[in-house]
Amino acid sequence: MELPHSLKRLYKMAAHHWLTASFILGFIVDNITLNRVDSLFDDVLLFFYVLLAMVSIVLLYAGIAERYSERTNAFLKSKAPIVMQYAFGSILSGMLIFYGRSGSFFDSWPFLVLIVGVILGNETITNRANRLVYNLIIFYIGLFSFVVLIVPVLIGKMGAVIFVLSGLLSLILMGMLVRTLAHIVPNFIALEKKKLIFFVGTTFVLFNALYFTNIIPPIPLSLKDIGIYHSVIRFENGHYELAYEKPAWWEFLRRSDSTFHYGAGDNVFCYASVFAPARLAVDVYHRWQYYDESAGEWKDYGRFAYPIQGGRYDGYRGYTQISHVAPGDWRCIVETERGQVIGKREFTVE
Repeated sequence: MELPHSLKRLYKMAAHHWLTASFILGFIVDNITLNRVDSLFDDVLLFFYVLLAMVSIVLLYAGIAERYSERTNAFLKSKAPIVMQYAFGSILSGMLIFYGRSGSFFDSWPFLVLIVGVILGNETITNRANRLVYNLIIFYIGLFSFVVLIVPVLIGKMGAVIFVLSGLLSLILMGMLVRTLAHIVPNFIALEKKKLIFFVGTTFVLFNALYFTNIIPPIPLSLKDIGIYHSVIRFENGHYELAYEKPAWWEFLRRSDSTFHYGAGDNVFCYASVFAPARLAVDVYHRWQYYDESAGEWKDYGRFAYPIQGGRYDGYRGYTQISHVAPGDWRCIVETERGQVIGKREFTVE
């Protein structure tokens, strides 16, 4: 029975965009399933997506190289790209979720740009050779992001050295994949080797540049809560009492001071809760700044550190305090020792 003309048009339209649809499906599934970066289920799921992407790439190239029967080759060439794009979408969206939680969501702009770029690439790249190279580059971006996220979780340490070593591990894994492909499609790899080295090398350098300029958020830390208060009291049972000015009736969502009415002898408290994976112990810093109207810039008032211990779902809680503050705009920035911003809260002193 022949399909109606309208259904045929709908099918052709869907078929034209099936790669992007598969990518978006992986994105949606991740948003439903992923919860926390030190969860065994989440880590295994992300590793499965990386493995799925790697296997689907190898099978796609094997089908293109006609390594199997005609029927199997046709099946691989038609189905492997769908699985591969689903894996790509799952990896990159998982990274966007966890990187977005580490610092402000705005600080995850490299991944937002990347996802838009992947969708545009799916829609515009039609040349087979270019598309195969494109697939390998997207895979390496996902692989790099995954490795530098998961290594600190597994070893319980983070910092510049760990980031660089994790990046080098991603290069080794990528090299293993390319070497496998060289046995399947030797002519193609030999022809595109320089292009692959250039793009993979550029990606590696770019990610390191983003990290050392503090554009990449301080994975795997994430901010759970932050607020400005008139007092913070910690009881022996671990509970905290936070005091802030009574909100107006329309400010029913406010749970801290956005305008701090300062009096003689008052202290200004910045309370924050920072999530860290289990086994990870690190110092976090509160950087207090005020806005200098005459200079038109933020200036430091003080920077104070305290240690946090990972594992608590709602984050490790801590606070710092300052006094003798002047009227104007202020902010408390929660950051790492290197100055990577985990989160911040702005307020006004009157």
